Amino acid sequence: MRIHLAPMEGVVNARMRALITAVGGVDRCVTEFVRVSDQLLPARVFHRLCPELKDQGLTPSGIPVYVQLLGSDPALMGENAHRAATLGAPGIDINFGCPAKCVNRHRGGAVLLDEPALLHQIVNQVRRAVDPAIPVTAKIRLGYRDTGRLGEIVDAIVSAGANELTIHARTKEDGYKPPAHWQHIAPLKQRHSLPIYANGEIWQVSDYQACVIQSQCEDVMLGRGLLAQPDLALQIKTAISGTHYLPMAWQAVLQLLIFLFEDSLITCQPRHVGGPVKQWLGYLRRTYPEAGQLFSTIKRLTSPEDLHSALQQHRRDVAIAA
Repeated sequence: MRIHLAPMEGVVNARMRALITAVGGVDRCVTEFVRVSDQLLPARVFHRLCPELKDQGLTPSGIPVYVQLLGSDPALMGENAHRAATLGAPGIDINFGCPAKCVNRHRGGAVLLDEPALLHQIVNQVRRAVDPAIPVTAKIRLGYRDTGRLGEIVDAIVSAGANELTIHARTKEDGYKPPAHWQHIAPLKQRHSLPIYANGEIWQVSDYQACVIQSQCEDVMLGRGLLAQPDLALQIKTAISGTHYLPMAWQAVLQLLIFLFEDSLITCQPRHVGGPVKQWLGYLRRTYPEAGQLFSTIKRLTSPEDLHSALQQHRRDVAIAA
């Protein structure tokens, strides 16, 4: 079985990919989307969203990062896919799942699920534009308003030559409201031979096990679950293998947070340094009570100095408590 890290827009950037893949258990990452609207994009756009291209398309831990494209013009999608491939992308992913209103309003993401013929054209153009050795994958939802066209959607993508498909088991209208409807994926697994990855509402090992039963997919993509538990992929894999594994303690997660803060000191403007750490704590507090406590301490802090002092004091407090 394989586990992929989801391309969460505004959250899972290169530094987050590096931290999560360093923990282990993740087999592939996908970038935040590269918006293709009216032109062949310059190389700097791809390098900004996927700096791993300068290192053979791999994270520092050696995990491949596929470049994700979002757009509705088949020819332009093909041209930009070709450029990404020439820059070193190990694979091209196509976003047909983004539910954001601003994206959908400009004919990107999930709104295209109502146009299966166009999905076919886009995937086909991208597939033809890159070397056959480079995988072309797609990510969809169960549909736009409902699941009525799901079979037609998947048939269009498969017949266009996609190598893999990830299905977020909710419609666009569902947004991110639980539950995920994994059961809709099972008939597609029976119908098609290409690898299908299930996505949505996998927060812990028991959720993965339920997803496998309902979707018949052993392969999954994890998003918020991996941000809430950075070692969730390892937990799942060791549970399957029967190997004993002790989940990450807060001390180890805190060290990842400090690494993120130190990176933010270099990459962010001073007034934004605390943003990435606060954002990640928002997910971590679902699993770790200490994350909620730390978030309460730093949520109103803005200066790098104050944030640094608070993080170091929290680390000292945790060490004493241990």
